[in-house]
Amino acid sequence: MDALAFFLPEGIGALSGAFLVVASFFTSALTATFGVGGGIAMLALLGFFVPVSALIPVHGAVQLGSNTGRAWRQRMHIVQGFAAPFIAGSLVGAVAGVYFVVQLPDSVLKLALGLFVIAVTWGKIPGLARLSHAGLAVGSAVMALLGMLLGATGPLLSAFFAQLIPDDRKALIATHAAGMTVQHALKVIGFALAGFAFAEWLPFILLMVGSGYLGTIYGTGLLEKLPEERFRRWFRIGLTLLALNLVRQGLAGLL
Repeated sequence: MDALAFFLPEGIGALSGAFLVVASFFTSALTATFGVGGGIAMLALLGFFVPVSALIPVHGAVQLGSNTGRAWRQRMHIVQGFAAPFIAGSLVGAVAGVYFVVQLPDSVLKLALGLFVIAVTWGKIPGLARLSHAGLAVGSAVMALLGMLLGATGPLLSAFFAQLIPDDRKALIATHAAGMTVQHALKVIGFALAGFAFAEWLPFILLMVGSGYLGTIYGTGLLEKLPEERFRRWFRIGLTLLALNLVRQGLAGLL
């Protein structure tokens, strides 16, 4: 525990730090296997130990490392054609998230996000499978903006990409990882420019990223053994549970 204390920022105890490092392994394995769940689970766990002012920046940095590792590990399956419009749209959304004040309260955003994820997960949006590069850029901008405000929009991006990649679980998870890498990288840059002090959190973040990469290796092995039909079923169930939790949080904030 004394060795671990070197990596911990002020205010994070050794037991709490050890718990979060171990949790990083399991949340990364979860996302590497099923494509969803790890980011929001990690955000919820960090919320118990990390100050509110640092929660979204630190979560963004941890998820940047986790998604970068997953994208690298599964790089052969990334759909390359999405890259340019996705990066362009994400850049616009991230800039807007830093400088644009959104009038909608957090509860309304969560409620709307949860309902939209459910709709996209269980329904088909006409024409989405043939979305133009301009349409992909616009969708990416919206998701990057929401990511700056809410912290974890992985389920929304998963549901979005699932419509574009309907029959290849490996391509879906790998492309989702690449997309989230872009959006988390822009989020971290945005918070750094806004003045957040990442330096004091960096050793702890790197420790969690290392643990998360081991989880990615384990989860990728499970993905290889998982049949496409079973993956899609659990993928939809996982997305729905996460979306229902967002709806619950939104309604609780409104009542």
